[in-house]
Amino acid sequence: MSHTIVLVQTGKPDTRTYSDFESVNDAMEGVCHIYEQHLKRTNPDTPSITYDISQLFDFIDGLTDLSCLVYQRNTNTYAPYAKEWIKEKIYILLRRVANKT
Repeated sequence: MSHTIVLVQTGKPDTRTYSDFESVNDAMEGVCHIYEQHLKRTNPDTPSITYDISQLFDFIDGLTDLSCLVYQRNTNTYAPYAKEWIKEKIYILLRRVANKT
């Protein structure tokens, strides 16, 4: 369990936001939730929306900025991670979830 801060910029500088999570997995679920909220906003009349991982990754790639700061207990600092690392962690998380069902 490492405290994780997700930094997101969807467009212009005034769209910068951050969220903090208790773990990396929670943060990756949070990134998925950002995409799901985007889908709901862009498809308001669709009652049920599905997507695949490639669509999620395209969304991530299209963001102006997306990064994570993950707390490192041994140095008492936060380490930065970029989009590719985030996509790898999301892939691992979703694969784990799919294997449980």
